[in-house]
Amino acid sequence: MRKYSKKEDVYNFLLETGKEISKRKLGALFVVSQEKNFRGLYELLYPQVTGSSIFDKGAKELILKLAELDGAFLIGEDGKLIAFGARILKSKALPGYGTKHAAATGITTHIKNSSAVLVSEENHWIKIFKNGKIVLEMDSSKTPPSVMHKVVTFLTDNDTALLATAGASAAIMGFIPVVIVSGTYLAIKTASGIIKRSLKHN
Repeated sequence: MRKYSKKEDVYNFLLETGKEISKRKLGALFVVSQEKNFRGLYELLYPQVTGSSIFDKGAKELILKLAELDGAFLIGEDGKLIAFGARILKSKALPGYGTKHAAATGITTHIKNSSAVLVSEENHWIKIFKNGKIVLEMDSSKTPPSVMHKVVTFLTDNDTALLATAGASAAIMGFIPVVIVSGTYLAIKTASGIIKRSLKHN
């Protein structure tokens, strides 16, 4: 198995942490991009502890506690914790959803190649936004390591192996559908319907 890049480590960490936040029935928003891209796009709601990394000892426990506060976490592609409790100034309403969804939609529309990991307080699912759209939804149950690896490469490299796993390779022509990962199944929402495959034997 190949060694993960730093960016893939960031996604692995955030998805794992997102599942823990979800199990605690809390919500959170993590935005991942290069640090310079965030300038002028947020306001801080709380005093900050700067210069730390999400991989530092004790950082995960701190993030789980800070998830109870309002505002977004801003994370560098190298794992640097740039800010927490940040109010995103570039929001874009997503009909039927609240302020976290609007912030995730707006910031990923505004910052090219950024991503947002949102833990929903309403249904406790984890949603990944890219280019202002939800590209992946995941519940808090355990995901098989082989599938999790494909999820991360799908997010970091736009690798379509995850879609092929669900037999949806034809569905990616011209657009990226929404991928749904549960503990027992993988589903792809396409324009023509839903393709679903069991993960029990993967």
